[in-house]
Amino acid sequence: MATILPEPSRTFGEYLLIPGHTTRDCIPANINLKAPLVRHEKGQTATISLNIPLVSAIMQSVSDDNMAIALAKEGGLSFIYCSQPIEDQVQMIARVKSYKAGFVPSDANISPESTLEEVLALKAKTGHSTMPVTTDGTANGKLLGLVTSRDYRPSRMGPEVKVKSFMTEFKDLIFAPDTTTLSEANDIIWNNKLNALPLVDKDQRLKYIVFRKDYDSHKENVNELLDSQKRYLVGAGINTRDYDKRVPALLEAGADVLCIDSSEGYSDWQADTLTWIRKRYGDKVKVGAGNVVDREGFRFLAEAGADFVKVGIGGGSICITREQKGIGRGQATALIDIAEARRQYFEETGIYIPICSDGGIVLDYHMVLALAMGADFLMMGRYFARFDESPTSRVLVSGAYMKEYWGEGSNRAKNWQRYEITGEENLPFEEGVDSYVPYAGRIKDNVSMSLNKLKATMCNCGVLSVPELQKKGKLTLVSSTSIVEGSFHDVVLKESIKAEF
Repeated sequence: MATILPEPSRTFGEYLLIPGHTTRDCIPANINLKAPLVRHEKGQTATISLNIPLVSAIMQSVSDDNMAIALAKEGGLSFIYCSQPIEDQVQMIARVKSYKAGFVPSDANISPESTLEEVLALKAKTGHSTMPVTTDGTANGKLLGLVTSRDYRPSRMGPEVKVKSFMTEFKDLIFAPDTTTLSEANDIIWNNKLNALPLVDKDQRLKYIVFRKDYDSHKENVNELLDSQKRYLVGAGINTRDYDKRVPALLEAGADVLCIDSSEGYSDWQADTLTWIRKRYGDKVKVGAGNVVDREGFRFLAEAGADFVKVGIGGGSICITREQKGIGRGQATALIDIAEARRQYFEETGIYIPICSDGGIVLDYHMVLALAMGADFLMMGRYFARFDESPTSRVLVSGAYMKEYWGEGSNRAKNWQRYEITGEENLPFEEGVDSYVPYAGRIKDNVSMSLNKLKATMCNCGVLSVPELQKKGKLTLVSSTSIVEGSFHDVVLKESIKAEF
């Protein structure tokens, strides 16, 4: 007979936190949500850390370059999905890395012989109103001038008017040499009240543009997750099939961290992938692995060289793995078990391996429960799929706006690469569904609200950081009747009465 574990398989909804002593310094402004992303030795800090403990899931319907940029602005990280051709994933990574470099290569260029009609078409295509005018209309041609929306009025000019007749000529531009530092460029912008500063080489060829809005954006987004070159950090999913081709291409494009995307990570295929990466790149390349749900799975991936371990099987809102295959574990129980295994591994080796909780987050307070149970950061799909910045369409369903959301285990995703044991280039059966989630607006507004709740809870627990929460926090199991008691009850909501009339 198979071994039967004595404890039930529990979810986040079965726990509550017990309030602690809230001191005068326990206010949201003092809460530190910084989280280690990758393994590090005792007494040292991780080489990559998150400013907020949130990452977006490796899913077609969640994490593209737009989501990666939006989440990095808030301090989190996206893992761009790998269920696409290598070239397409590489292009997404490259777009993220070039978006916030300070020195921006121009992607909206025009020649002096172009027409106003072409200017308007290029603006519609790229969304950029500042266009360098170069001799050949390329990004690195000799700079002859600039066109901005202040230089023309479509209502008073014909579409055939040439750019050379309304552009701001080079002699009238304020520019700087390409040896100018970012700090110097920003000073020039502010001193001259500019929106953009072209940087040119000694032959007057355009090299970069520094934009005022990038400076403003950084001041607005104080938690931005940036690398040493002031570029946004971005992660990339990989699989255990084509890693020998995909990994080098992703690293060349600038991916900061990788993560093996698999439905179940306690496998030789994951160990083989980690071994290949370590032999070729050593410890310079950071790669997470998973998913697992018990201490044996954690130990296996830790010893195989994973920089972080993802926890969770079957807990995602679009996942039907437990229903289809009968494997998995309640997310709370899995986290608690693996956090204990991580503690033991740390005591034995002096190496701390972060845990990523993947799945099971339904309500915002589940985030703080997952962190209290030992997670360093949280990977979420449904949560991020609801926002403007996710790659799916917003559609009107029964009078309400929805966003499309499908699982990587669905036939729509066609992501057979994440299921190692099939041996076939197809999905013999589905482990995910195709669905809708209620549209929720901008990522910034929603993440800000969720983090405000998280910080408020931590203040109630009397802690100022996630490690302190894990050390001092107290959790209690709740009964089914106390769950009912915890929501509104024995009242009639005003909204329900209004709806009847």
